[in-house]
Amino acid sequence: MDLKAAIRTIPDFPKPGVMFRDVTTLIGDPRAFRIAIDQMVQPWAGAKIDQVAGTEARGFILGGAVAHQLSVGFVPVRKKGKLPWRTLAEEYALEYGTDTIEIHSDAVREGDRVLLVDDLIATGGTAEASIKLLQRAGATVVGATFIIDLPDLGGARRIEDLGVPVSALVSYEGH
Repeated sequence: MDLKAAIRTIPDFPKPGVMFRDVTTLIGDPRAFRIAIDQMVQPWAGAKIDQVAGTEARGFILGGAVAHQLSVGFVPVRKKGKLPWRTLAEEYALEYGTDTIEIHSDAVREGDRVLLVDDLIATGGTAEASIKLLQRAGATVVGATFIIDLPDLGGARRIEDLGVPVSALVSYEGH
């Protein structure tokens, strides 16, 4: 199955010149969703993974399904102020300003091997912050997997430069 055909492209969203890659159409197609999850899991089958971490919000959907397939727990990486207990936080730069993500302070244990999951890797800022946060909590991030890579924005290279292997199911040139 051509997964690109299951992904809707919305021109000029959220601003003119941007081609927004909308995975909600893929998630809504049971066959495409199953194939995508199977392909995201495949490189890690047989590897020792203790937890899957997914970034808010589409990473929750995908990460939960990947965790289920790997028979491991799930760690939500949330925006600041959304988690109800003690947290660890990581601030990261945006195009204009900063943002902060958090995990519960007991979400991972020292030495846990974690796979990071999200729908798309663009500049890599959120993924890098997630990796640094998980590492500070004591985990080893063994890989990062995405449905979409936008290679022209350099995010996958940025994550690989941290020593974390990256896999993506499809890529789109440009922004």
